[in-house]
Amino acid sequence: MTTLLVIAKEPRPGHVKTRLTPPFTPKEAAELAEAALEDTLRAVAAAPAARRVLVLDGAPGPWLPAGFDVVPQCPGRLDARLADAFAHCDGPALLIGMDTPQVTPELLTVDFTGCDAWFGPAEDGGFWALGLAQPRPALLLGVPMSTPVTGAVQRGRLVTAGLRVRDLPRLRDVDTAADARAVAALAPHSVFAARLARCTARTGPGTRPGTPR
Repeated sequence: MTTLLVIAKEPRPGHVKTRLTPPFTPKEAAELAEAALEDTLRAVAAAPAARRVLVLDGAPGPWLPAGFDVVPQCPGRLDARLADAFAHCDGPALLIGMDTPQVTPELLTVDFTGCDAWFGPAEDGGFWALGLAQPRPALLLGVPMSTPVTGAVQRGRLVTAGLRVRDLPRLRDVDTAADARAVAALAPHSVFAARLARCTARTGPGTRPGTPR
């Protein structure tokens, strides 16, 4: 069975989702990050897994459900931190971030029969999920992160290494207020959608879900 990895930052103001500020305050951005993390961890908790691991920058809080091992992120760039997350595994593993609160347990239930890797592209050109039948951290090292070609480069690495790759559906990361509105519309019953509605009610009508700014 697969190990499910979530790489995340502790949702502290000024530490997470800084691109949501403005229109949201740093505190509201942290609240939205916490809600996204809650939804993500709930989906992971509901998916079948050999082990569930939160690879965390910071300290766990009351948002962490039971059944997760917590390991600290290593220092360095994101590619090194992602690679290190896989280094904690000794069998099939699927890694996701905290940026896709619309994720479901069904999307996380992957089967490596007949393939060596799963790849989840993101709409911004990155990737929201990466699965490896056998941990190979070196496949992530040196991949340029947070660029429009991150996903293409990472998937190319897998193919060049001779891995048989299957693709997951393309999802939208939450980075900006527009992303937040779009994702909340996709998952209207999520913790994230409820938190966004509360934050936008405080911030003002210009940032209500579905309202152009």
